[in-house]
Amino acid sequence: MKGAGLAGLAGLAGCIGTGDPEGGSGGGDGSDGSDGSEGSDGSNSSGDDNGDGGGSMASEIDVWGWDVAARALTISAEEYESENDATVSVEEFGRSAMKDRLQTNLLSGSGAPAVSMLESVDGPSFIDTGSVAPLTDEIEEAGIREDFVSGKWEALTVDGDIYALPWDTGPTAVYYRRSVYDEHDIDPDSIETWADFIEEGQKLPDEQYMLNLPEGDLSGVWRYQFRQLSGEPFLESGEVNIHNEKSLRVARNIKEIYDADIAANIEGWTAAWFSAYGDATIASLPSAAWMEGTLRAELPDTAGDWGVFKIPALESGGPRASNWGGSNLMIADQVSDEEKARGWDYMEYSLATEEMQLAMYDEYGLFPALETVYDEPVFDEELDFYDGQAARALFAEVAQESPGYRFTADTPEVSQAIETELQRMINGEQSPEEAIQAAAETVAENTDRDLA
Repeated sequence: MKGAGLAGLAGLAGCIGTGDPEGGSGGGDGSDGSDGSEGSDGSNSSGDDNGDGGGSMASEIDVWGWDVAARALTISAEEYESENDATVSVEEFGRSAMKDRLQTNLLSGSGAPAVSMLESVDGPSFIDTGSVAPLTDEIEEAGIREDFVSGKWEALTVDGDIYALPWDTGPTAVYYRRSVYDEHDIDPDSIETWADFIEEGQKLPDEQYMLNLPEGDLSGVWRYQFRQLSGEPFLESGEVNIHNEKSLRVARNIKEIYDADIAANIEGWTAAWFSAYGDATIASLPSAAWMEGTLRAELPDTAGDWGVFKIPALESGGPRASNWGGSNLMIADQVSDEEKARGWDYMEYSLATEEMQLAMYDEYGLFPALETVYDEPVFDEELDFYDGQAARALFAEVAQESPGYRFTADTPEVSQAIETELQRMINGEQSPEEAIQAAAETVAENTDRDLA
């Protein structure tokens, strides 16, 4: 195992998935003038056969990623180049800029890199373009499917074919400020359900809040709690399924949190939002494993005052595991066969190799979807950031328990409808029952689907 793999896994930084703010750093506007098209016609192919597969692989490939994830890919790219006669050029973008540019190039049939990031929420819509190369044969031949957390595959599979290899995942937990909980006699071990969470939150004084639930993020809260209950927005047969009993329980829970007056309403990822967590105006943050990197980077003075516990259940004895965010790597179908072969070889090396997944987790906090690493001793280490808590073991347990989720090309319609109707609900304009029914009818109308 290389020295980069397991060294110092306490130094996490950054996050991935839905936690990244839009328009992040790293040349996301493509202002360097590159169109990323080098080699898309196969001109980079050398015809060499120096890879593990024994077939012809390109001598160089382009790889696209955003923000800290792109920086993480440079770790595996450098190691890969040291072991192979190949060049892997990683280009960093901002998150939204890369998605827009990649989709444009996929649809146009040229200019896409051999390998690029694919966020799970976008999986079906990108695959639906017909421009993503299927990887089922490669994954089956490598025998690695069972090595990844099972909940990752659903968003990457269409009509029985798999179109990407899992990278990181977002097992959920509640981050909490230990000093605030201790001062007000809040015991995280006593919080099993959201009802317990609300009751404990009412111990805080008026100027402090148990959590933050801002306008514009209600759909994200609804999704991770709906997924927590193994809810699916669409049936396998295609009908809209967001007005069922599971969705109703989540909507009622969100309303109860608001009505209990324990939630702040600060726009996420703003200076005010970070400040509220820095000065402990907000005592808890339900989020995902990648959030540690953000807290560590943005609020270094709070290190050691954090702990984590599993997200509360909707009812006593109910599930306490979900997922929020996560990405994968895909290959564009437009590139040459030689580039596809090299791209797959690099992807397998980066994501299906324990030392590479751990090295990227070490440096950038990208929680591995490769569950074979969860038995490594680093997951039992007591971490200074969490005041000695072995938090990685908790996240690993949640990752393996998290249900899958059926993302589709119509997932954005679900998010928009849920956001609109839940906002009307907390404004007192309609009941939880009316909110989810209205959202379901809107999605059905906008997507030409039937209601379940």
